Formats: sequence, C-alpha cells, structure tokens
Amino acid sequence: MAEGALVRPLVSVIISSYNHAPYIEECIRSVLDQTYPDIELLVVDDGSSDDSVERIRKLQQVHGFDFRDQPNQGLARTLNDCIARARGSLIAPFGSDDVMLPDRIAKQVAYMDGKPEVGICAGGIETIDGEGRPLPKRDRPRPFRRLDFDAMFAGDKARVLAPTLLFRREALEAVGGFDPSIRLEDLLVELKITRAGYVIDVLEDVLARYRVHGSNTYKNRRFMVESVLQTYARFDDHPAYDAVRTGFLRSMFLKCARDDKTLARELLGQLPVGKWNSQVLRGIVRLLFGRK
Repeated sequence: MAEGALVRPLVSVIISSYNHAPYIEECIRSVLDQTYPDIELLVVDDGSSDDSVERIRKLQQVHGFDFRDQPNQGLARTLNDCIARARGSLIAPFGSDDVMLPDRIAKQVAYMDGKPEVGICAGGIETIDGEGRPLPKRDRPRPFRRLDFDAMFAGDKARVLAPTLLFRREALEAVGGFDPSIRLEDLLVELKITRAGYVIDVLEDVLARYRVHGSNTYKNRRFMVESVLQTYARFDDHPAYDAVRTGFLRSMFLKCARDDKTLARELLGQLPVGKWNSQVLRGIVRLLFGRK
C-alpha cells in the first residue's frame, strides 16, 4: 500500500432472515450494491418456514457471501453469534425485509472516521409498503442530532431508526453485545452503549428503506409494551426512571384505547390516578366512547 493511502475499515453487515422470502433477495442485493468496497456480508436464516433458504442459497452461489441456516435461535442470539465470527470493526445488523440505499455505508463510515466517541451512527429512512411503494406521509426530514444516555432514556428527541444502525464493534463489546432476554433488542443496546459513555449520532441523510407490512414487530402492541417496560426496568436506578416509565404508559394507553381496549385497560391499571394527565383523560374518552 502506498504511503498515505487511506485505510478503510471493514464493515460487517449481518442479515438475520426469518420468513421474509418475498423481500430477502432485494435486501441482500441492496448490500451487495453498496458503493463502499470493504463489506463482509453474513446472512443467517433463523429457522424460516417459507422458501427463504432456497432464495438465499441461489444468491450465495453467485456472490459467495457467508450463509448459514439454523433452527430458530431468536434475533439477539443470532446477532451475537455472527458478531463473534465477523471480522469488521464496524457492525451493521440489517432487517431482512428492508433495503439499503447504495451510498448508506459509505456515508456512515466517512462520518464516523476520527470520531471514537460515536458508538452508533444512524440516519433517516424512507418508508415503503410490502410492494416497495413509498409511503411519503410517514416520513419527514429530521435534522442531525447527537444523543447521550439522558436524551435516549428520556426520549425527548426523535428515536433512532433500526434499519440505519451502524455500531462500533468496541462499543458493542463494551456492553456485552445484544441481550437475548429482551426480544426488542435495539432500545436496550442503545441505552447500554450510551450509558457506557458513547454517543449516538443521527445523520439527516436518508440511508435505508423501511418496509411496512403485516408482520412488522411494532404492530404487536403487547410485545412492544412488555419489551420496552422490561428495558426501562434495567435502568430503575436512574433519577428519571419513574417519569420515563409513566410517560411511556400514558402514551401507549392513549394509542391502545382506540384499537386494543383490553391492553388499554391493563395499562390504565398501572397508572395511579395521581399520575393521570390530559393525555390519559383523552384515552379514557376513547376507551369509553370510541372517540378519536
């Protein structure tokens, strides 16, 4: 290598595939088509019951990326296994139903260069439906933001979007990787990494397409609520814990009061009358009268 030549970090992209046969080929191709040249792609099928494995094998035979199929282990355990054998100093877990924009990795690597305090780099998304059609009403431009632990825990800034996460390996290793006991893995690892002293920088650039379809995790309200409450409970020693937990319960009660009244009643039962506010009162009106 010539003196002064740029040493590019290797980026390990990890795709854990589970029953996303209609989307997995486009997902993989979007990684293969990245403009950044130094990418290691690891794909694991985590016990799919559709024809995902057959589709992935056809691509693997052409492009030669690392592919393994296994009985279902869950996402966090699969990610940890892949990270242990990945060689990259930067790690990009990526959903098997999402799509990377071509310059995503290049932009993030360039940004993180010389910023060791940045444990995670993220960015914006374009939302698409199951057929790949844009859903523009779901997206709005967001400015650059830097998030420390307090900002992440309080949730006072726009959330970090999973399809755009690029982790510094040393930050992941500092917190022991992903926690298999929490099935909604992103929030917990983001909180742990920022509490360890790193920051999350969220670029204003749109970096990926996030696909909305019938089996998205976020649509399972009970799963979301239980996972987030379990995550917050890991930080119950923080002075803001009670306020953060209460704010989350209020918000989810209002959302559930319209379309999941059973869960809404359970959430209301966790909110003492002394912690009711106008948001809770609006939710009670929805619950009783079905109003918006």
